[in-house]
Amino acid sequence: MTDLARSETHADAPRPGTAPLTSVAEVDTHCPYCALQCGMTLRATPERVEVRPRQFPTNRGGLCQKGWTAAELLDHPDRLTTPLVRDRPTGQLRPASWDEALDRVTDSVTALQAAHGRDSVAVFGGGGLTNEKAYALGKFARVALRTRQIDYNGRFCMSSAAAAGNRAFGVDRGLPFPLADLARADTLLLVGANVAETMPPLVRYLVEQKQRGGTLIVIDPRATATARQATLHLQPMPGTDLAVANALLHIALAEGWIDREYVEDRTAGFDAVRRSVAGYWPAQVERLSGVPVADLEAAARALGTAGTAIILTARGAEQHTKGVDTVTAFINLALALGLPGRPGSGYGCLTGQGNGQGGREHGQKADQLPGYRRIDDPAARAHVAGVWGVRPDDLPGPGLSAYELLDSIGSPEGPRALLVFGSNPVVSAPRAGRIQRRLADLDLLVVADFVLSETAAMADVVLPTAQWAEEDGTMTNLEGRVLRRRALRPPPTGVRTDLAVIAELARRLGATRPVDADADADGPRFPDDPRLVFDELRRASAGGIADYAGVTWERIDAENGLFWPCPAPERPDTPRLFTATFPTLDGRARFVPVEHRPAAEEVCPDYPLYLTTGRVLAQYQSGAQTRRIAPLRTAAPNAFLELHPDLAQRLGVVDGDEVRISSRRGEMRAPARLSDTIRADTVFAPFHWAGAARANSLTNDALDPTSRMPEFKICAVRVERA
Repeated sequence: MTDLARSETHADAPRPGTAPLTSVAEVDTHCPYCALQCGMTLRATPERVEVRPRQFPTNRGGLCQKGWTAAELLDHPDRLTTPLVRDRPTGQLRPASWDEALDRVTDSVTALQAAHGRDSVAVFGGGGLTNEKAYALGKFARVALRTRQIDYNGRFCMSSAAAAGNRAFGVDRGLPFPLADLARADTLLLVGANVAETMPPLVRYLVEQKQRGGTLIVIDPRATATARQATLHLQPMPGTDLAVANALLHIALAEGWIDREYVEDRTAGFDAVRRSVAGYWPAQVERLSGVPVADLEAAARALGTAGTAIILTARGAEQHTKGVDTVTAFINLALALGLPGRPGSGYGCLTGQGNGQGGREHGQKADQLPGYRRIDDPAARAHVAGVWGVRPDDLPGPGLSAYELLDSIGSPEGPRALLVFGSNPVVSAPRAGRIQRRLADLDLLVVADFVLSETAAMADVVLPTAQWAEEDGTMTNLEGRVLRRRALRPPPTGVRTDLAVIAELARRLGATRPVDADADADGPRFPDDPRLVFDELRRASAGGIADYAGVTWERIDAENGLFWPCPAPERPDTPRLFTATFPTLDGRARFVPVEHRPAAEEVCPDYPLYLTTGRVLAQYQSGAQTRRIAPLRTAAPNAFLELHPDLAQRLGVVDGDEVRISSRRGEMRAPARLSDTIRADTVFAPFHWAGAARANSLTNDALDPTSRMPEFKICAVRVERA
């Protein structure tokens, strides 16, 4: 692999119409990992690229271990610098020229669509792509390929909270207030969030909140590093968060802590929710969830009597077949207490991926167009088609969600070709062994990446793309703050940006007018200059829920980022939503009654334990990047299975023993790690590793009926010594 990655035999010449980047000695930019998007400064020296933290509102000069080591991947030996194509006689990947690689793609796409229809070609994107790339990818799918089959890995991350937020508030913005508000809350409730490992610089807000005398409550089946800092830790059985939320609202009602004036003036549907939670007696919920009545009452009291309070949910609450309803239950609690829109209070969701917010706003999702518009809305289609220079009727309709799209490969109506940008579903998809087999059934798999990920290793064509420090663009962090990512240097010889790849594929497919055509000429354009793409994104998003029309690169630079909606250059941005009204038809937030229901898969004699999955501090997502960085590999060298000592004793397992974990879908092998921080009926595995240590070989592909989120966070397993 190293020889392939380092080969520069087929370096390509500069392309017409592309302004070459030049190296600079130092640049202010943002970390390439999570949605906190910490501010950092990159400095080029003759030996390496140095990373320094900088003062920015989110991280305030702090970085985690991943951020400090982020530049080590830029010149890694595994870096891909030439296209690879799968040699038909040998079946092996070999270096190729860009012309050969792109010809292979366009010839295959053209032939497959001619034989099997437009939807025989699909696109799979990523929540780490810049706003410009996410926008261009959605446009490419609908204009160049004219396929409805596009979705992205953010469906596995934020989709349940997004659906619940849209249903209740009429908008989905992870945090409808600046992050700094967390430190000022009298009571802060975190549900299914282990920020000490996933977003370490955020912990300073929790520390400040407690130092001010605040109460920190954490709901998590594990006593994580975050839960150990809490004033109160509720440790429910996995899959019972919804019942806990309803019990908290039941107690608040019984004790008279409801903000009745707020409910009357600013919401609708409360009576139905009041009736629905009447049966969630604390004693009943204790039997169901394992959370003691006293803890439920203490949590409800801390929220109900606080001057200011904030409720935050994250993946632990969302990655379930009832994830939308679970988030809704906590939104109901927040609305009943009068929190959303109140100064210093509110409800929010902690976005995970680097551009998890922006990535879902501008067209990567199967049912959306830019600006968070619905693709089945005639007015939205007309507006976006006008910006794109096509007819509204030429835009395809909604397609399949991420898992359904991947799982449909090999079926008569499923895609026969898949183009992947910024994702590694061989490791990150639920029931990953099944998805790996599905990908092997494709006639054409194309992966654009900068390392040979597990998915890229299966591809027919691999296109080497630029990294975060080699291209300009914008990101939207967990607050809805649009930021500027700046290039320190151009990509290596032979490497193109994703925007350049998309533009060239569109040109070869005959879907774009020439670069030198008259500005008023008809037809779509696919520029590869990120500033031009962003300006078009602004026009396409104008008037939508996520309105970026007034966001310019110059304003971002001058104002430390801008919060959407920002409808005009002369208008202010919106750091806080809901202060006066909600973006619903009547301006009111919606209560929605929700009922607890069991997980899609319950324990049984053959599979008597619950598995839950999550992250560790030193690794990120599928690990394709972080597993290659030596300090991170040293800090977290391998997967493990965390289990309670009492359970280990029953199984005859001691710390460090290799164990085999089996579910109805597959198995995983890893060393045992004994810890009394987890429930005795539950085991935990991180999901960053591949091969025999792949946790997603086990996870359940059952989907939430609304968000189509898979049930990553709970399934039934059997554990035994290997």
